[in-house]
Amino acid sequence: QAQLVEPGGGLVQPGGSLRPSCAAPGFNLENFYVGWFRLAPGKEREAVSCIDTKHTITFFADSLKGRATISRDNVKNTAYLQMDSLKPEDTAIYYCATDPILGIGHCRSNPDDFGLWGQGTQVTVSS
Repeated sequence: QAQLVEPGGGLVQPGGSLRPSCAAPGFNLENFYVGWFRLAPGKEREAVSCIDTKHTITFFADSLKGRATISRDNVKNTAYLQMDSLKPEDTAIYYCATDPILGIGHCRSNPDDFGLWGQGTQVTVSS
């Protein structure tokens, strides 16, 4: 059964770094786009970034621009979200997602265009 698994969250001090990952046991992730979203307390789910099958990157979250990088390693069948200079307002549950049909095309930011989601990983930025 296709699934996305997300280790790599945790607690970090302001200014620190984390790199959540998104693994896809059971299917070939390189054939689909991968998006990262986050859900912070009291806020709506926000699209962070997306990488398509040609490694073209689209970045959506202005608040993370210059501090976050999305990437993928097709050998490891895994995508990543490297985040640096983290701030307390980056505290959220971070989700990776893809879609078995739309995922062969260009990246999207609408969560409805992603049919397969990881379980989410908690990122907490606090001193």
